Amino acid sequence: MATTSQRERQYANNRRALHEYHILETLEVGIALTGTEIKSVRAGRVSLREGYAKVERGELWLHNVHIPPYEAGGWSNHEPTRPRKLLAHTREIGRLAGRAADPGMTLVPLRMYDRNGHVKVALGVARGKRQYDKRAALAERDARREMERAVKRTV
Repeated sequence: MATTSQRERQYANNRRALHEYHILETLEVGIALTGTEIKSVRAGRVSLREGYAKVERGELWLHNVHIPPYEAGGWSNHEPTRPRKLLAHTREIGRLAGRAADPGMTLVPLRMYDRNGHVKVALGVARGKRQYDKRAALAERDARREMERAVKRTV
């Protein structure tokens, strides 16, 4: 019985999306990148902060994700914020398009990582948080931190 080892290396994490949105569903999709983009991503130089995904003519596209030009790329370098095609099954794209068409819903990239030599993007179907939701989440996190500190002091 042979087991396949899945090596995974994380390149970028969108912590802002977790603060700004309620993530209702996630989906792993592939991404089509050029050679210099791959090299820049593998160097860990990618920002998902302002990124979002959109369904256009039956295809899934990632917009506003910043991948800086590769230093040794020369004249063949890429544009840093160009739209990039996401690779998913047609059924999945249709389902995501339906969910994203609902009022207040959007598709946001949550993280970019490498799985067995292929760069993947974790895409989330998200609904925006209200200001009081954000404050409650911060208060909960601070309370949890204080409890952990108190437990460490007593031990």
